[in-house]
Amino acid sequence: MILTIRNLVALMMLVLVAACSSPPPSKFKTYNGPPVTQVVVKKSERQMFLLSGKKVLKAYQVGLGPQPVGHKMFEGDGRTPEGIYYINRQNPNSQYHLSLGISYPDTEDAARAMMLGQQPGGDIMIHGRGPYGNKQTLRDWTAGCIAVNDDEMEDIFSMVRPGVPIVIYP
Repeated sequence: MILTIRNLVALMMLVLVAACSSPPPSKFKTYNGPPVTQVVVKKSERQMFLLSGKKVLKAYQVGLGPQPVGHKMFEGDGRTPEGIYYINRQNPNSQYHLSLGISYPDTEDAARAMMLGQQPGGDIMIHGRGPYGNKQTLRDWTAGCIAVNDDEMEDIFSMVRPGVPIVIYP
């Protein structure tokens, strides 16, 4: 009888402790500020800016592909594209925490790669680090994407919507 009461009290305490503990923080944040109307990346400076009109809302240090100089020519060249694209999708289940798709390749990119006898590649993203990225020691470690840390990516994911233009400068 005493053992049953002890077990019942222990179970009740366990339920109380579980009910009082807070859930893990969500990777989905909310944003109520001015809309992001453009994303600007300056590859040579390793910086990305989120703008609303001409006002910079946020600035980030970024990592790029392992061959950061020059425009992406084809799949596997390790370069990050340059030019005007747009954000075309959000991926909440990215292996790199969260990601935003960039509309690379456009028709010119595809034609350029074809003239070189190559595929243009795709799946160029702005993304966090995730477990794989957290193991990387080099600044420029992506396959041509634009990387920030996971906390920053949570902010970016909440602020930037599909359809927003992204301008990537050399």
